[in-house]
Amino acid sequence: MTENLTLQALETQLQARFKEGFLSLKDLPKPSEFKDMDRATARIVSAMQKKEKITIIGDYDVDGVTSTTVMKLFFEEIDYPVEWIIPNRFRDGYGLSAKLIPRIAGTDLAITVDNGISAVYAAQLCKEQGIELIITDHHLLAPEVPEAYAIIDQKQEECTFPYEEVCGAQIAWYLIASVKNALKVDIKMMEYMELVAIAIIADMMPLQHINRAMVIAGIEKLNKSHRPAIKAFKEQSQKETISAEDIGFFLAPILNSAGRMEDASFAVEFLTSKNIYDARVRLERLIDFNTARKAAEQEITQKALAQSTKEDHVIVVAGENWHEGVVGIVAARVSRAFEKPCIVLTRSEEGLLKGSGRSFSNCDLFALVDDCREHLEKFGGHAAAIGLSLHEKRLEAFKMKMEENYLAKNYVQDEIDPDIVGMLDFKEVSFDLTSLMKQFEPYGQGNPTPKFLSKNVELYQVDTMGKEGEHLRFSLMQNGILLPGVKFKTREKFTAGDKVDIVYTVNENHFRGNVTLQLMLEKITLL
Repeated sequence: MTENLTLQALETQLQARFKEGFLSLKDLPKPSEFKDMDRATARIVSAMQKKEKITIIGDYDVDGVTSTTVMKLFFEEIDYPVEWIIPNRFRDGYGLSAKLIPRIAGTDLAITVDNGISAVYAAQLCKEQGIELIITDHHLLAPEVPEAYAIIDQKQEECTFPYEEVCGAQIAWYLIASVKNALKVDIKMMEYMELVAIAIIADMMPLQHINRAMVIAGIEKLNKSHRPAIKAFKEQSQKETISAEDIGFFLAPILNSAGRMEDASFAVEFLTSKNIYDARVRLERLIDFNTARKAAEQEITQKALAQSTKEDHVIVVAGENWHEGVVGIVAARVSRAFEKPCIVLTRSEEGLLKGSGRSFSNCDLFALVDDCREHLEKFGGHAAAIGLSLHEKRLEAFKMKMEENYLAKNYVQDEIDPDIVGMLDFKEVSFDLTSLMKQFEPYGQGNPTPKFLSKNVELYQVDTMGKEGEHLRFSLMQNGILLPGVKFKTREKFTAGDKVDIVYTVNENHFRGNVTLQLMLEKITLL
């Protein structure tokens, strides 16, 4: 990385992320391209004709919550009564499990959304109870697949749906579109797209191909939304418009916090609020959960960091009574701090260790843990994030096997952050640069915000900001050009006059009608 980046070179790089160019909604594949979609649709239509009892089974993360919401609202719109359940993380565990079967007794047709592909035993129990099962999921398949009337999951080998990385809510949306077509009812599918966009971003699907098209359409819909929940969120966050960043950093954590701290059904109730008064009250409750989540997460992160050692290639830590709902976020924080994959476990009453893992860089954490199944009670997930449980007596053997597996895979860690698109001279930081970057929005998974590197920069001025001085504000100078910059949540110390190399993104700062450019600093290296 020796040459300075030009706008033309940046445009070429960003375009290369979109092999098919920019798709729009007219490029969406047909529902029937999913294996078993037509079969599932026919079964649902038949259940309605026979007035059978249908139960929707969701999941407690944002994707599961929005998938459940999409199904609930659709059946309300076509005026067919359905039951819905989201398992409680603490009492029921994940997805369709044996613990849920007594609660769905009397159901004729159960439909899972965003879960079910690993529910082999629960599917068997459904069969014994005479409950027919349709599984809709987007996760990787385990060696043994549940027995069900229909399985819609794009990761099945026989599935002809052309995109592998889609989330549960997208599949739920496709299912209701298919049912709508079969029933020949007049339903505006775009009304559901705003919920789907929230799930795509929250579940960190790559913002490419149809995902990008659905997110752009969904965000456009969100900004015209008449949904009381969305109005309440805009009002509370004082936002005129909602962006992909607002979903990722504000709305998704609030929705997620219900399932993490208490029960995800509170998030479904918020999203399906019938009036603004209910929506406001329910949003307040979610914000309280989120505040509690942040406090628990901070406390456990400190304890997990204290246990972690940089000698380990895969960090595995366990604690007493660590809040099960936040261990995944803690794993992500520790993983970023050590730049290594991390698994965080908490002891449950039954003497089991339960927890979550997050990967780092190009490491496939699912593959590493998959080779340790003999030590595990439960396990599922994907390359970047996993959930698992194991007996305490297996912990040391599990750790050793994880280290072995990691070394056997010969991972080479990227020394240079792959999101850095090039070296930038301050004279190239302009509104032309930000308007070029806007053409490739929304940024996120699979289409990361471009980061730049500038060398030999002088810290012209350094100030702290925030209640406890936890953020830093800079004036930065290179070749006589002065630019403002900020670095959030840092305890690093710098002095005016220091010479540094910086890694940053460029942001347009809108304030009281003025628009200025500022550098959002990620890494500052003293020279």
